[in-house]
Amino acid sequence: MSKKILLDTGWTFTKESHSEPVTLPHTWNAIDGQDGGNDYYRGTCTYIRTLKKPEMPDGGRAVLEFEGVAMTAVVSLNGEKVAEHKGGYSTFRVDITDALHDGANELTVSVDNSDNDTVYPQKADFTFYGGIYRDVTLYIVPAAHFALAENGAVPVNVTPIVTDLAARRCEVTVEAAVVGAQSVTFTLDGQETSAAVEDGAAKAVFTLEHARLWGGLDDPYLYTVTARLDNGETENARFGCRKFEIDPQKGFILNGRPYPLRGVSRHQDRKGAGVAITKEMMEEDMALILEMGANTIRLAHYQHAQAFYDLCDEKGVVIWAEIPYITMHMTSGRANTLSQMEELIVQNYNHPCIAVWGLSNEITAASPVNDELLENHRALNDLAHKLDPTRPTTMANVFMLEITSPILEIPDVNSYNLYFGWYLGELDQNDDFFDEYHTKYPDRCIGFSEYGADANPAFQSSHPEKGDYTETYQCVYHEHMAKMINDRPWLWATHVWNMFDFAADGRDEGGKNGENQKGLVTFDRKIKKDAFYLYKAYWSKEPFVHTCGSRYVDRAEDVTEIKVYSNLPEVSLYKDGHLVETQKGDKVFTFSVPITGKHSIEARAEGFSSVILVNKVAEPNPAYSMPNRQVVNNWFDGELDETCWSIKDNMAAAMADPHVGPILQKMNEQNVAARGDVAAAVKDNPALVAMMERAMKRMTIESMLKQAGADVESMKQLNRVLQGIKKNG
Repeated sequence: MSKKILLDTGWTFTKESHSEPVTLPHTWNAIDGQDGGNDYYRGTCTYIRTLKKPEMPDGGRAVLEFEGVAMTAVVSLNGEKVAEHKGGYSTFRVDITDALHDGANELTVSVDNSDNDTVYPQKADFTFYGGIYRDVTLYIVPAAHFALAENGAVPVNVTPIVTDLAARRCEVTVEAAVVGAQSVTFTLDGQETSAAVEDGAAKAVFTLEHARLWGGLDDPYLYTVTARLDNGETENARFGCRKFEIDPQKGFILNGRPYPLRGVSRHQDRKGAGVAITKEMMEEDMALILEMGANTIRLAHYQHAQAFYDLCDEKGVVIWAEIPYITMHMTSGRANTLSQMEELIVQNYNHPCIAVWGLSNEITAASPVNDELLENHRALNDLAHKLDPTRPTTMANVFMLEITSPILEIPDVNSYNLYFGWYLGELDQNDDFFDEYHTKYPDRCIGFSEYGADANPAFQSSHPEKGDYTETYQCVYHEHMAKMINDRPWLWATHVWNMFDFAADGRDEGGKNGENQKGLVTFDRKIKKDAFYLYKAYWSKEPFVHTCGSRYVDRAEDVTEIKVYSNLPEVSLYKDGHLVETQKGDKVFTFSVPITGKHSIEARAEGFSSVILVNKVAEPNPAYSMPNRQVVNNWFDGELDETCWSIKDNMAAAMADPHVGPILQKMNEQNVAARGDVAAAVKDNPALVAMMERAMKRMTIESMLKQAGADVESMKQLNRVLQGIKKNG
């Protein structure tokens, strides 16, 4: 009988000249990949352990399975190279039977996450951790066994097709890849059938009458099919009977009923651990997502752990799965996009949670839409449909991609990443974009694959603005976006960027180094930002009430604004136990409360309550904002000279002035540099330049500076410079 041996201990890790014992999972960038500076170690390290030759059955095989080695792995046994794998997020297997010596063997895995032009990802707004960060397992199998393919494919594929939704009739095709066997016996839901093996595979078809459907969050029912060989070897495969449809007008449809996909994106890393996370950490992530009521996750921007896909199956969360073909097309990387797509599909084929395969993310951000890019996407699209005819393909398109671009015609459905109201432009431009798209292309399915605003929960404001990194502005941003989405059910899927803060070592902004802070929950999973509860109000069926601003204790205003998020229809607010006001409303309740000292503020609704403490102070607490960013609406001393430029003037007009334009351009370059190498890579994209020009027509210099996160002293200094430059001078 087959055996499974976990190889998690006994490894020696060597980086440059330093060696130390480690236990898997392990990454060498858990600290330096999260501290900013864009200087984390990217190079080659080695993992070595002794592997005793196991007892082998006659004709048996020994196969190593690596679930995740980032980014390129060279596997050697006793100094002899036995395999190489390119791609840091998928499973690969190595048959080492013929390379094993009697007694002890030295297993070496050389791991490389260095910069190159062949293996994706290379340009993206997240840290490319190096290491053996998922499990390594040694399988010992008899001569007749279920195939352990090099590309990590599951040995038993299940294709459930709901042929009659009303009758809940499902036709289930089961295919098993085997080695050295003559027949396979399949068992499903009390039915049993045997099939002969031809060309290494056996196939059976079952019909389930009155099947229990996999119904998303409401009823994620899973069936199990068992395949058995004559020697007793067995392999189980879980699956779900469900029907996914995507309609341009109705959006996502699950089992014949409208089921708008509303949820989040997720990166797999965590503060202090990097990508070397445990199953318990994955379960905590899932619990937080489910608490919020999300019914979909975009698993960005690469293949995630099998344990997490299993959780999604079990909990009923609909998934967008994608490969790390991101930001910039590499001519030498075409083969790698195809191999990573193949591995993604053949390893995850059975998961009922997966609704779409993602071809790429923001690939036109730093690459032109030319014949080479289009051909690569057509090849990926064709491969996905060949390997899995049952699921549609999709893309996450960068916000500056014109809606007339031919690349949008390649996948079955599309989504856009938009950041109006954060990186540029105004919030209502998100509404305008989707309404224009939907009007122009009523027969196309469109979704919202990314949107978000960075928030450091230490930063608070009574006057939140774009670019201030406050938790308060993140609430303003998401209040607009949640309502915009709710009013457009034809958006087939929407995904907040991001559920959790994550490492982006190239970023040094917003009071933290090395983090993208767009998460609704902090990197360490300890703080649920207020915007988390906004989406809980929209999506969760669990009644609750949440008073925002618990971290905004010291308040200088005489009358303070208190926001309450709830999915209940009526909320009462109390100050120091006395009723202030009762409001009927929908999701967001806003109260004006006079404050004079230390107060307890409590929201109550149908037996639920939420309390915060506030303290009236004479001056704003400087800890609540970035240094020198105590910005209020009217902070100028004296009058502006209207015959000279100022930051109150229109951005587009100022950029056109030969004296002012170069000054503003230099400031823009400094801002781009602070956002990491991805921002630098896309800054010259003609589409971005054109979009910036359109945005600038609607914005003042002051607005653009605030959105870029400029501090008040920098704004004052620029204004002094501009006041010395005559208009039309």
